[in-house]
Amino acid sequence: MKQKLSVTIDEKTIKIVEQIIKRGIFRNKSHAVEFGLNKLINESKETNENARN
Repeated sequence: MKQKLSVTIDEKTIKIVEQIIKRGIFRNKSHAVEFGLNKLINESKETNENARN
């Protein structure tokens, strides 16, 4: 289940995200944010796993 989330993002960053959306890489801003957060989470997991080895 998805939940609404309110965030404050720099105007320059929003303009870049909007350009990426226009190119069809993401469906909308929510899709872009969710993709970025998932990427950060996965990279964090990989970093933690590598630190344990």
